[in-house]
Amino acid sequence: MPPAQAVSTALKPGADMPAQESLPKAPGYGRSTVGEVLTSSAAALGVPGFTNPLKIPSSRRICVVLVDGLGKALLAQRAAHAPFLRSVMTHPDSRMATLSASFPSTTVSSLTSLGTGVAPGQHGMVGYDVLDPAQDKVVNLLGGWDAGVDPLAWQPFPTIFERLRGKIPVATVSLPKFADSPMTRAALRGSEFTAATSPHARTAAAAELLTANENMLLYFYWSELDKAGHGHGCQSAAWEHQLEELDAAMKRLAAQLPSDTILLLTADHGMLDVPEHARIDFSAERELVAGVRHTAGEPRMVHLYLEPDAGDQVRDSLVEAWLRRYGKQAWVLTREQAVRAGYFGTVRPEVLGRIGDVLIAAREPIAFYDLRRVRSSAMEVVGQHGSLTKVEREVPLLQIPMSAASGRSGRRRG
Repeated sequence: MPPAQAVSTALKPGADMPAQESLPKAPGYGRSTVGEVLTSSAAALGVPGFTNPLKIPSSRRICVVLVDGLGKALLAQRAAHAPFLRSVMTHPDSRMATLSASFPSTTVSSLTSLGTGVAPGQHGMVGYDVLDPAQDKVVNLLGGWDAGVDPLAWQPFPTIFERLRGKIPVATVSLPKFADSPMTRAALRGSEFTAATSPHARTAAAAELLTANENMLLYFYWSELDKAGHGHGCQSAAWEHQLEELDAAMKRLAAQLPSDTILLLTADHGMLDVPEHARIDFSAERELVAGVRHTAGEPRMVHLYLEPDAGDQVRDSLVEAWLRRYGKQAWVLTREQAVRAGYFGTVRPEVLGRIGDVLIAAREPIAFYDLRRVRSSAMEVVGQHGSLTKVEREVPLLQIPMSAASGRSGRRRG
Protein backbone atom coordinates (compact mmCIF):
# COMPACT_ATOMS: atom_id res chain seq x y z
CA MET A 1 0.00 0.00 0.00
CA PRO A 2 1.43 3.42 -0.92
CA PRO A 3 2.06 6.01 1.78
CA ALA A 4 -1.06 7.87 2.86
CA GLN A 5 -1.41 11.42 1.57
CA ALA A 6 -2.06 14.26 4.00
CA VAL A 7 -4.86 16.77 3.70
CA SER A 8 -3.25 20.20 3.76
CA THR A 9 -6.35 22.31 4.37
CA ALA A 10 -6.09 24.67 7.33
CA LEU A 11 -8.14 23.78 10.38
CA LYS A 12 -11.02 26.11 11.21
CA PRO A 13 -12.96 25.74 14.45
CA GLY A 14 -16.70 25.33 14.22
CA ALA A 15 -18.97 28.32 14.61
CA ASP A 16 -19.74 27.31 18.19
CA MET A 17 -16.08 27.04 19.15
CA PRO A 18 -13.92 29.90 20.45
CA ALA A 19 -11.52 31.19 17.81
CA GLN A 20 -7.88 30.13 17.97
CA GLU A 21 -4.70 30.64 16.01
CA SER A 22 -4.59 28.70 12.72
CA LEU A 23 -2.87 25.35 12.87
CA PRO A 24 0.14 24.46 10.73
CA LYS A 25 -0.35 22.29 7.68
CA ALA A 26 -0.18 18.53 8.03
CA PRO A 27 3.09 16.68 7.34
CA GLY A 28 3.69 15.94 3.66
CA TYR A 29 3.16 12.20 3.95
CA GLY A 30 4.42 10.43 0.84
CA ARG A 31 6.49 13.43 -0.20
CA SER A 32 8.75 14.96 2.44
CA THR A 33 8.65 13.19 5.80
CA VAL A 34 10.86 10.72 7.63
CA GLY A 35 8.55 8.05 6.24
CA GLU A 36 10.13 8.46 2.80
CA VAL A 37 13.77 7.99 3.85
CA LEU A 38 13.99 4.18 3.68
CA THR A 39 11.59 3.87 0.75
CA SER A 40 13.61 6.41 -1.25
CA SER A 41 16.81 4.62 -0.23
CA ALA A 42 15.43 1.31 -1.47
CA ALA A 43 14.57 2.92 -4.82
CA ALA A 44 18.05 4.49 -5.00
CA LEU A 45 19.49 1.00 -4.51
CA GLY A 46 17.58 -0.12 -7.59
CA VAL A 47 14.95 -2.28 -5.90
CA PRO A 48 11.72 -2.45 -7.95
CA GLY A 49 8.47 -1.41 -6.30
CA PHE A 50 9.79 1.65 -4.49
CA THR A 51 9.64 5.33 -5.40
CA ASN A 52 12.23 7.99 -4.62
CA PRO A 53 10.45 11.26 -3.73
CA LEU A 54 13.53 12.45 -1.80
CA LYS A 55 15.70 12.05 -4.92
CA ILE A 56 18.46 10.12 -3.19
CA PRO A 57 21.21 9.39 -5.76
CA SER A 58 21.64 5.86 -7.07
CA SER A 59 24.12 3.78 -5.13
CA ARG A 60 25.11 0.23 -4.20
CA ARG A 61 25.31 0.93 -0.45
CA ILE A 62 23.26 3.31 1.70
CA CYS A 63 23.68 3.93 5.42
CA VAL A 64 20.82 5.80 7.14
CA VAL A 65 21.77 7.26 10.53
CA LEU A 66 18.71 8.17 12.60
CA VAL A 67 19.62 10.57 15.41
CA ASP A 68 16.88 10.61 18.01
CA GLY A 69 15.96 14.20 18.86
CA LEU A 70 18.17 16.12 16.39
CA GLY A 71 15.83 18.81 15.07
CA LYS A 72 16.95 20.98 12.18
CA ALA A 73 16.74 24.14 14.28
CA LEU A 74 18.90 22.61 17.02
CA LEU A 75 21.53 21.46 14.53
CA ALA A 76 21.76 24.97 13.08
CA GLN A 77 21.72 26.63 16.50
CA ARG A 78 24.38 24.39 18.05
CA ALA A 79 26.54 23.89 14.94
CA ALA A 80 29.61 25.24 16.76
CA HIS A 81 29.63 21.97 18.71
CA ALA A 82 29.49 19.92 15.49
CA PRO A 83 32.37 21.16 13.33
CA PHE A 84 32.34 18.14 11.03
CA LEU A 85 28.60 18.29 10.35
CA ARG A 86 28.85 22.07 9.98
CA SER A 87 31.52 21.62 7.33
CA VAL A 88 29.39 19.00 5.60
CA MET A 89 26.45 21.39 5.41
CA THR A 90 28.59 23.80 3.37
CA HIS A 91 30.50 21.13 1.41
CA PRO A 92 29.97 21.42 -2.37
CA ASP A 93 29.13 17.72 -2.68
CA SER A 94 26.64 17.56 0.20
CA ARG A 95 22.85 17.68 -0.02
CA MET A 96 20.66 19.13 2.73
CA ALA A 97 16.87 18.86 2.86
CA THR A 98 14.21 19.58 5.45
CA LEU A 99 11.81 16.76 6.34
CA SER A 100 8.84 16.63 8.65
CA ALA A 101 8.47 14.25 11.53
CA SER A 102 5.26 12.27 11.65
CA PHE A 103 2.47 13.44 13.94
CA PRO A 104 2.76 13.38 16.87
CA SER A 105 6.41 14.43 16.61
CA THR A 106 7.59 11.58 18.79
CA THR A 107 9.83 8.53 18.38
CA VAL A 108 7.03 5.97 18.29
CA SER A 109 5.22 7.62 15.39
CA SER A 110 8.20 8.74 13.33
CA LEU A 111 10.27 5.56 13.65
CA THR A 112 7.30 3.46 12.60
CA SER A 113 6.71 5.71 9.59
CA LEU A 114 10.42 5.40 8.77
CA GLY A 115 10.27 1.62 9.11
CA THR A 116 7.06 1.04 7.16
CA GLY A 117 6.76 4.00 4.80
CA VAL A 118 3.18 4.69 5.88
CA ALA A 119 1.58 7.45 7.94
CA PRO A 120 0.51 7.05 11.60
CA GLY A 121 -3.15 6.79 10.67
CA GLN A 122 -2.24 3.60 8.84
CA HIS A 123 0.41 2.01 11.07
CA GLY A 124 -1.48 2.93 14.25
CA MET A 125 1.41 4.13 16.41
CA VAL A 126 -0.26 7.44 17.18
CA GLY A 127 1.49 8.42 20.42
CA TYR A 128 3.92 7.51 23.17
CA ASP A 129 1.02 5.94 24.98
CA VAL A 130 -2.55 5.72 23.68
CA LEU A 131 -5.87 4.07 24.39
CA ASP A 132 -6.30 0.44 23.40
CA PRO A 133 -10.06 0.40 22.81
CA ALA A 134 -10.19 -3.41 22.95
CA GLN A 135 -8.94 -3.37 26.55
CA ASP A 136 -10.30 0.05 27.53
CA LYS A 137 -6.88 0.94 28.93
CA VAL A 138 -3.94 3.15 28.06
CA VAL A 139 -0.95 1.22 26.70
CA ASN A 140 2.66 2.29 26.23
CA LEU A 141 4.08 1.87 22.72
CA LEU A 142 7.74 2.63 23.38
CA GLY A 143 9.44 0.86 26.25
CA GLY A 144 6.68 -0.64 28.37
CA TRP A 145 4.40 -2.61 26.09
CA ASP A 146 1.29 -4.15 27.58
CA ALA A 147 1.10 -7.95 27.60
CA GLY A 148 -2.29 -7.75 25.91
CA VAL A 149 -0.94 -5.92 22.84
CA ASP A 150 0.65 -7.94 20.02
CA PRO A 151 3.13 -5.67 18.16
CA LEU A 152 2.45 -7.41 14.83
CA ALA A 153 -1.32 -7.12 15.20
CA TRP A 154 -1.19 -3.52 16.39
CA GLN A 155 1.09 -2.56 13.48
CA PRO A 156 0.31 -5.03 10.65
CA PHE A 157 2.05 -3.36 7.69
CA PRO A 158 5.25 -5.00 6.41
CA THR A 159 8.40 -3.04 7.12
CA ILE A 160 10.75 -1.84 4.41
CA PHE A 161 13.24 -4.41 5.68
CA GLU A 162 10.72 -7.22 5.22
CA ARG A 163 9.91 -6.00 1.70
CA LEU A 164 13.63 -6.01 0.84
CA ARG A 165 14.28 -9.50 2.18
CA GLY A 166 15.82 -11.68 -0.53
CA LYS A 167 16.51 -8.68 -2.77
CA ILE A 168 19.41 -6.93 -1.03
CA PRO A 169 21.02 -7.36 2.41
CA VAL A 170 19.48 -5.18 5.10
CA ALA A 171 21.04 -4.55 8.50
CA THR A 172 20.47 -2.61 11.71
CA VAL A 173 23.16 -1.37 14.09
CA SER A 174 21.73 -0.31 17.42
CA LEU A 175 21.86 -0.81 21.17
CA PRO A 176 21.45 -4.39 22.47
CA LYS A 177 18.21 -3.62 24.34
CA PHE A 178 16.45 -2.88 21.05
CA ALA A 179 17.33 -6.19 19.37
CA ASP A 180 13.96 -7.82 19.97
CA SER A 181 11.95 -5.15 21.76
CA PRO A 182 8.20 -4.89 21.02
CA MET A 183 8.84 -1.48 19.44
CA THR A 184 11.42 -3.01 17.07
CA ARG A 185 9.05 -5.86 16.22
CA ALA A 186 6.29 -3.39 15.44
CA ALA A 187 8.28 -0.81 13.48
CA LEU A 188 11.66 -2.12 12.32
CA ARG A 189 11.47 -5.91 12.13
CA GLY A 190 13.12 -7.90 9.38
CA SER A 191 16.76 -6.84 9.24
CA GLU A 192 19.99 -8.46 10.40
CA PHE A 193 20.48 -6.89 13.84
CA THR A 194 23.97 -6.09 15.11
CA ALA A 195 24.06 -5.03 18.74
CA ALA A 196 26.78 -2.63 19.85
CA THR A 197 26.86 -0.46 22.94
CA SER A 198 29.48 2.28 22.58
CA PRO A 199 29.59 4.86 19.76
CA HIS A 200 32.96 3.43 18.63
CA ALA A 201 31.55 -0.09 18.52
CA ARG A 202 28.51 1.01 16.53
CA THR A 203 30.48 2.96 13.92
CA ALA A 204 32.95 0.09 13.58
CA ALA A 205 30.13 -2.42 13.14
CA ALA A 206 28.41 -0.28 10.52
CA ALA A 207 31.64 0.21 8.56
CA GLU A 208 32.43 -3.50 8.69
CA LEU A 209 28.99 -4.51 7.43
CA LEU A 210 28.96 -2.02 4.58
CA THR A 211 32.49 -2.95 3.54
CA ALA A 212 31.64 -6.65 3.52
CA ASN A 213 28.57 -6.28 1.28
CA GLU A 214 28.60 -4.98 -2.28
CA ASN A 215 24.93 -3.99 -1.92
CA MET A 216 23.30 -3.08 1.38
CA LEU A 217 20.80 -0.86 3.16
CA LEU A 218 21.94 -0.25 6.73
CA TYR A 219 19.97 1.50 9.47
CA PHE A 220 22.02 3.02 12.31
CA TYR A 221 20.21 4.29 15.42
CA TRP A 222 21.71 6.95 17.72
CA SER A 223 19.84 7.51 21.01
CA GLU A 224 22.18 9.49 23.25
CA LEU A 225 21.23 12.99 22.15
CA ASP A 226 17.54 12.52 22.94
CA LYS A 227 18.35 11.06 26.35
CA ALA A 228 20.54 14.04 27.24
CA GLY A 229 17.84 16.44 26.07
CA HIS A 230 15.13 14.85 28.19
CA GLY A 231 17.29 14.70 31.27
CA HIS A 232 19.17 18.00 31.07
CA GLY A 233 17.62 20.04 28.26
CA CYS A 234 18.75 20.69 24.72
CA GLN A 235 20.44 23.92 25.84
CA SER A 236 22.57 22.09 28.41
CA ALA A 237 26.26 21.21 28.50
CA ALA A 238 25.27 17.52 28.56
CA TRP A 239 23.40 17.93 25.26
CA GLU A 240 26.35 19.79 23.74
CA HIS A 241 28.66 16.95 24.78
CA GLN A 242 26.46 14.36 23.10
CA LEU A 243 26.31 16.46 19.92
CA GLU A 244 30.11 16.56 19.95
CA GLU A 245 30.19 12.77 20.37
CA LEU A 246 27.80 12.37 17.43
CA ASP A 247 29.88 14.74 15.30
CA ALA A 248 33.08 12.78 15.99
CA ALA A 249 31.33 9.48 15.27
CA MET A 250 29.98 10.68 11.91
CA LYS A 251 33.42 11.92 10.90
CA ARG A 252 34.90 8.56 11.88
CA LEU A 253 32.18 6.64 10.05
CA ALA A 254 32.52 8.68 6.86
CA ALA A 255 36.26 8.01 6.86
CA GLN A 256 35.74 4.24 7.11
CA LEU A 257 32.99 3.61 4.56
CA PRO A 258 33.57 2.43 0.98
CA SER A 259 33.65 5.30 -1.49
CA ASP A 260 30.43 4.27 -3.24
CA THR A 261 28.39 4.50 -0.02
CA ILE A 262 25.72 7.15 0.51
CA LEU A 263 25.68 8.24 4.14
CA LEU A 264 22.45 9.93 5.21
CA LEU A 265 21.79 11.58 8.56
CA THR A 266 18.25 12.35 9.69
CA ALA A 267 16.12 12.42 12.84
CA ASP A 268 12.71 11.46 14.20
CA HIS A 269 11.81 14.80 15.80
CA GLY A 270 13.24 17.99 17.24
CA MET A 271 13.04 19.23 20.81
CA LEU A 272 12.64 22.31 22.98
CA ASP A 273 13.15 22.97 26.67
CA VAL A 274 10.10 23.48 28.88
CA PRO A 275 10.82 25.51 32.06
CA GLU A 276 9.73 23.99 35.34
CA HIS A 277 7.00 26.57 35.97
CA ALA A 278 5.41 25.68 32.62
CA ARG A 279 5.01 21.97 33.39
CA ILE A 280 1.34 21.90 34.33
CA ASP A 281 -0.78 19.31 36.15
CA PHE A 282 -3.97 19.87 34.18
CA SER A 283 -5.87 17.26 36.18
CA ALA A 284 -5.97 19.72 39.07
CA GLU A 285 -8.41 21.87 37.07
CA ARG A 286 -11.76 20.08 37.10
CA GLU A 287 -13.18 21.64 33.95
CA LEU A 288 -10.18 20.39 31.92
CA VAL A 289 -11.02 16.74 32.68
CA ALA A 290 -14.82 16.94 32.83
CA GLY A 291 -16.25 13.93 31.00
CA VAL A 292 -12.76 12.48 30.37
CA ARG A 293 -12.30 8.75 30.94
CA HIS A 294 -8.65 8.37 29.88
CA THR A 295 -5.69 10.67 29.22
CA ALA A 296 -2.63 9.69 27.17
CA GLY A 297 -0.06 10.90 24.66
CA GLU A 298 2.89 13.18 25.36
CA PRO A 299 2.91 16.24 27.63
CA ARG A 300 3.07 18.42 24.50
CA MET A 301 0.41 16.45 22.59
CA VAL A 302 -2.25 15.17 24.94
CA HIS A 303 -5.00 12.72 23.97
CA LEU A 304 -8.24 13.13 25.94
CA TYR A 305 -10.68 10.22 25.65
CA LEU A 306 -14.28 10.84 26.70
CA GLU A 307 -16.63 8.57 28.62
CA PRO A 308 -18.55 6.28 26.24
CA ASP A 309 -21.86 8.06 26.86
CA ALA A 310 -20.43 11.55 26.44
CA GLY A 311 -22.04 13.37 23.53
CA ASP A 312 -21.03 16.30 21.36
CA GLN A 313 -22.07 18.77 24.04
CA VAL A 314 -19.62 17.30 26.55
CA ARG A 315 -16.86 17.29 23.94
CA ASP A 316 -17.54 20.89 22.88
CA SER A 317 -17.63 22.06 26.49
CA LEU A 318 -14.27 20.41 27.07
CA VAL A 319 -12.79 22.11 24.00
CA GLU A 320 -14.14 25.46 25.13
CA ALA A 321 -12.71 24.99 28.63
CA TRP A 322 -9.24 24.25 27.24
CA LEU A 323 -9.44 27.19 24.85
CA ARG A 324 -10.42 29.56 27.66
CA ARG A 325 -7.61 28.35 29.89
CA TYR A 326 -4.78 27.59 27.44
CA GLY A 327 -5.96 28.77 24.03
CA LYS A 328 -3.06 31.23 23.75
CA GLN A 329 -0.49 28.53 24.54
CA ALA A 330 -1.87 25.45 22.79
CA TRP A 331 -3.92 24.35 19.82
CA VAL A 332 -7.11 22.51 20.80
CA LEU A 333 -8.90 20.31 18.29
CA THR A 334 -11.26 17.41 18.10
CA ARG A 335 -10.39 14.01 16.66
CA GLU A 336 -12.58 14.78 13.64
CA GLN A 337 -10.80 18.06 12.99
CA ALA A 338 -7.36 16.43 13.28
CA VAL A 339 -8.32 13.63 10.91
CA ARG A 340 -9.91 16.01 8.43
CA ALA A 341 -6.80 18.21 8.47
CA GLY A 342 -4.61 15.19 7.66
CA TYR A 343 -2.37 15.21 10.72
CA PHE A 344 -2.33 11.42 10.94
CA GLY A 345 -2.67 10.85 7.19
CA THR A 346 -5.51 8.58 6.08
CA VAL A 347 -6.79 6.82 9.20
CA ARG A 348 -7.82 3.16 9.23
CA PRO A 349 -11.05 2.41 11.13
CA GLU A 350 -9.05 0.21 13.53
CA VAL A 351 -6.85 3.17 14.44
CA LEU A 352 -9.54 5.81 14.90
CA GLY A 353 -10.36 4.83 18.49
CA ARG A 354 -6.69 5.08 19.50
CA ILE A 355 -6.80 8.84 18.81
CA GLY A 356 -8.20 11.07 21.55
CA ASP A 357 -11.65 12.63 21.22
CA VAL A 358 -9.91 15.93 22.00
CA LEU A 359 -6.24 16.72 21.32
CA ILE A 360 -4.12 19.38 23.06
CA ALA A 361 -1.05 20.36 21.02
CA ALA A 362 1.28 22.79 22.80
CA ARG A 363 2.25 25.91 20.86
CA GLU A 364 4.36 27.70 23.49
CA PRO A 365 7.04 26.10 25.74
CA ILE A 366 4.52 24.39 28.00
CA ALA A 367 3.77 20.77 28.91
CA PHE A 368 0.62 19.16 30.32
CA TYR A 369 0.54 16.27 32.79
CA ASP A 370 -2.18 14.22 34.44
CA LEU A 371 -0.70 13.47 37.86
CA ARG A 372 -3.57 11.11 38.59
CA ARG A 373 -2.02 8.82 35.98
CA VAL A 374 1.73 9.52 35.94
CA ARG A 375 4.26 9.97 38.73
CA SER A 376 5.33 13.45 39.70
CA SER A 377 8.87 12.53 38.61
CA ALA A 378 7.61 12.69 35.00
CA MET A 379 7.52 16.46 35.42
CA GLU A 380 11.32 16.52 35.80
CA VAL A 381 11.77 16.05 32.03
CA VAL A 382 13.32 19.21 30.56
CA GLY A 383 13.62 18.71 26.79
CA GLN A 384 10.29 17.77 25.20
CA HIS A 385 8.55 17.21 21.88
CA GLY A 386 5.38 15.83 20.34
CA SER A 387 3.54 18.88 19.03
CA LEU A 388 3.23 20.78 15.75
CA THR A 389 5.80 23.57 16.11
CA LYS A 390 8.62 23.82 13.58
CA VAL A 391 11.23 23.19 16.28
CA GLU A 392 9.63 19.83 17.02
CA ARG A 393 8.58 18.83 13.52
CA GLU A 394 11.39 19.90 11.19
CA VAL A 395 14.34 17.49 10.93
CA PRO A 396 17.35 17.45 8.60
CA LEU A 397 18.16 15.03 5.83
CA LEU A 398 21.88 15.49 5.31
CA GLN A 399 23.86 13.54 2.73
CA ILE A 400 27.43 13.31 3.96
CA PRO A 401 29.88 13.02 1.04
CA MET A 402 32.61 10.45 1.42
CA SER A 403 35.22 13.10 0.54
CA ALA A 404 34.21 15.27 3.51
CA ALA A 405 36.04 13.33 6.22
CA SER A 406 39.38 13.10 4.44
CA GLY A 407 39.19 16.07 2.12
CA ARG A 408 40.27 13.82 -0.79
CA SER A 409 37.51 12.94 -3.22
CA GLY A 410 37.21 9.25 -3.92
CA ARG A 411 39.84 8.16 -1.37
CA ARG A 412 38.59 5.89 1.40
CA ARG A 413 39.88 3.38 3.83
CA GLY A 414 38.30 -0.05 4.22
